[in-house]
Amino acid sequence: MPYSFVFPGQGSQSVAMLAELNEQEALVATTFDEASSLLGYDLWQLVKNGPAEELNRTEVTQPAILVASVACYRVWMDKGFAAPRAMSGHSLGEYSALVCANALSFKDAVTLVRDRGRFMQEAVATCEGAMAAILGLDDDIVNDVCHTAAEGEILSAANFNSPGQVVVAGTVNAVNRATDMAKARGAKRAIVLPVSVPSHCLLMQPAAAQLAEALKKIEITAPSIPVIHNVDAQAHSEPGAIRQALTEQLYAPVRWVDCVNRIKTYAADEIIECGPGKVLTGLIKRIDRSLATRNLNATTDFVATA
Repeated sequence: MPYSFVFPGQGSQSVAMLAELNEQEALVATTFDEASSLLGYDLWQLVKNGPAEELNRTEVTQPAILVASVACYRVWMDKGFAAPRAMSGHSLGEYSALVCANALSFKDAVTLVRDRGRFMQEAVATCEGAMAAILGLDDDIVNDVCHTAAEGEILSAANFNSPGQVVVAGTVNAVNRATDMAKARGAKRAIVLPVSVPSHCLLMQPAAAQLAEALKKIEITAPSIPVIHNVDAQAHSEPGAIRQALTEQLYAPVRWVDCVNRIKTYAADEIIECGPGKVLTGLIKRIDRSLATRNLNATTDFVATA
C-alpha cells in the first residue's frame, strides 16, 4: 500500500516521548546523541526526565520534536520499508520532512530550529502576543472576525487545521476581542491557547528576517521526496523557493487542510504521522475520513502495510 508521511509540530512534545521505542531501537539514542553534541546539552535526558517547563521552552521544544521525528523515520527506513510517496509537516514539522527528504542536513536542521525557536521567542515581548482556537466557524467567517476585531492591531488566521478548526494569532487585546466576536457569530468554542509565541502572524516578521539570514548560510538541495509546504500547499525543488517558503511560514498561515488535500494527489492510500503525539492524525480524520491513518512512535507501529 503506498503511503505518505506527515511530521508533527510544536505542541506534540511530552516528557518521556519515545521512551518505549528507545528501549528497542538503538537508532533513537544515536539520533539524540548526535543532536546533543550539536546543542551542547543532553537532549535525551531532558526529554526522558523533564522538567516539562524546560522541555516546553520554544528553543528546546523545536529541536526535541525534530529529533524525535527524524529518529522515528530512521528506524522506519532501517527496517527496510519503502520511502513515502510524499511528505509534509505542520509548522516545525516541515523541517523534519526536509531532513527526511534529504533536502536539509540533520546537523543544520537541529541548530536551525533551535535558533528559529529563539528568534520567535525574542520577536514579541512576553504577554504581548496570543493565539486562540476557534471551533465551529467557516474559514470566511473567521477571516471576517479577524478583520473586524483587529481594530488596527495585528490579528489573522494562523492555522487552517481542519474544517471548522482555525487558530488565530496576534496581539493579546485583538485575540481577546476575536474570541468574544467569534462566540457571538456562533462558534462552538473560542479558546485562548497556553502558548508563549504568537506564531504564523505578522508579529513574527522580525523573527522571519533573522531566519532568512540564517537560511542563507545553510545548504539546501532538491528533496528526494516531494515535500508539501505550509504556505502554499506546493512541493518546491529549487533551494531558493524552499528558503522563501520556510521564511514566509513564520508569519503566514499554515494551510494544513490544503496540504493534506495536496498529499492525497500522490496516490497515497495511507498517511502516517511520524513522530510524537497524534495531533495530525486527528486533524486528517476531520479533513477526510476516507483516508487511512496511523502513528509511528512506538515499537508496535513499525509493521508492514498490507
